[in-house]
Amino acid sequence: MELFVLPLGDCCCDYDVVAPGVRDGHRVHLPVNAFLIRMDDDRLVLVDTGMSRLHVEDPELTWRGTEAADALIPVMSPEDSLLYRLAQLEVDPRDVDFVINTHLHFDHAGNNDLLSRATFFVQRDQYEHAKDNPSFPNQYWNLPGLRYELVDGRAGLFDGLDVLPTPGHCVGHQSVVLQLEKTGTVVLCGDAVYCQDNFDHDSWDGQADPSAARRSGHMLRELASQHDAMMIYGHDAVQHRTLRVAPHGSYR
Repeated sequence: MELFVLPLGDCCCDYDVVAPGVRDGHRVHLPVNAFLIRMDDDRLVLVDTGMSRLHVEDPELTWRGTEAADALIPVMSPEDSLLYRLAQLEVDPRDVDFVINTHLHFDHAGNNDLLSRATFFVQRDQYEHAKDNPSFPNQYWNLPGLRYELVDGRAGLFDGLDVLPTPGHCVGHQSVVLQLEKTGTVVLCGDAVYCQDNFDHDSWDGQADPSAARRSGHMLRELASQHDAMMIYGHDAVQHRTLRVAPHGSYR
């Protein structure tokens, strides 16, 4: 199994969105990633799909006219399109067999429409919560022809790949745990943990349910400690600079 980190641009926002009380009032660019996993049998699994590639030309596309228009601003170059990042790895969207959405926010499901041949795995609670909910723009994922397989709780989807519920960021959020041969265990937190500052400053009030988010975050950290695992946070700019990003590197 091989893991590729796909950098898909930044989201410009106030830092108190992710870690209240740490750098309040500071405007920052937070990285947005997807993750491509090549299984041992060459099947391809994509974890999250990033912000819509249409934001390259129109950053205000999703939130124009809403309260979020100034709070969440996509910053994407043409190279930050999911299509471009997949092409760098010689992957066509039609080659992707499965997609795991940690959740269905615009920066994690914005290119679901490209993966029409894939089967999507989403927690049932998240799928039902997100339908017709403007906080989860349905135009990117709630589309005819996309096949969703709804998951109830922890599940081993493939050999060496599990999903586990990590509520708090939103109802039905899930994280992904991988077992790689050389790297060992890798935890893709999604937005269950935005950044290291959540732990360092016990800062969870940026989450929809701070108490549940704290429990989920500490559960993931305990799991990582038990397995000497690498944790990849949802939007940590400092950590992002230390990651091997495609096409220049991968994790095996």
